Amino acid sequence: MRFGPVPLDQAAGAILAHSCMAGGRKLAKGRVLTAADVAAIAAEGLEEITVARLDPGDVAEDAAAARLAAALVPEPDAAGLDLTRPHSGRVNLKARGPGVAMVDAGAVLALNRIDPALTLATLPPHARVARGTLVGTVKIITYAVPGLALEAAAAAARGAVTVRPVTVASAGLLMTEVPGQPAKLNAKGRAAVEGRLAALGIALAGCRTVPHDRAAIAEALAAMPGEMLLILTGSATSDADDDAPAALRDAGGRVTRFGMPVDPGNLLFLGRLGAHPVIGLPGCARSPALNGADWVLDRLACGLDVTDDDIAAMGVGGLLKEIPMRGQPRER
Repeated sequence: MRFGPVPLDQAAGAILAHSCMAGGRKLAKGRVLTAADVAAIAAEGLEEITVARLDPGDVAEDAAAARLAAALVPEPDAAGLDLTRPHSGRVNLKARGPGVAMVDAGAVLALNRIDPALTLATLPPHARVARGTLVGTVKIITYAVPGLALEAAAAAARGAVTVRPVTVASAGLLMTEVPGQPAKLNAKGRAAVEGRLAALGIALAGCRTVPHDRAAIAEALAAMPGEMLLILTGSATSDADDDAPAALRDAGGRVTRFGMPVDPGNLLFLGRLGAHPVIGLPGCARSPALNGADWVLDRLACGLDVTDDDIAAMGVGGLLKEIPMRGQPRER
């Protein structure tokens, strides 16, 4: 592509680089100039104008954006994404429903290394999305790109962005209370948890409150409804052998992880009871603010396994926004 000023008699068929007024109307940048446009510009007293002219093999910005987006999302139905019509060299990728963004970071890096004019920006991997969430955006920076570069970018990032949909339909919430605990504490916790589930399209199948006692927790867990089980204790879980994790084992389940390198959210535990994933929520889950439990909940809700390595990797980026009224702030 050639970019720069040209005499008006060479401008017809070129792409207008900068918006201008001609004949009392605005000609928008990116417009392919017609002979009538050139005549109107000449009537304004101009003798040259800045344009972009395509070379053989170049692909105009909208066509390039559409081709690259189609390579990224070759099967929109399977990918859970809608692609917008190209405009000004941009195509947006939007989620069709709730889930988590699945992004091949290596493929995105490979695409963005090919030519600075060919770009893709996405949400972070495993980011929670809802219907209409912008998951990624293809943007062609210049008015055209070389066809060979476009082909290389399309090959590098084919199928690199999808949405993993929510597969869990219901969850049960078990809360415990300790003597003297304000009644509003569990009400606040239920509201926050129910809000998180609703954002994922998951129904609260049941909510039960029992005394903070190992035997009572175990008995209640065994009878809890829901495909996923959530535990929010009145007393913080401080060890893998504390009351709630021990009760999960007593009920016939197992604990697979205690603690995570995300703050707030350190005191989470993870396990299973039969086919049901179990999340021991940290106390910060009573707030709707983002915490480490959200990252675990989102993945499990979409049928993804959450391994020790997955949780360990959450430490990078795991220093989340401070909660103003937390009991033990990081800095006084």
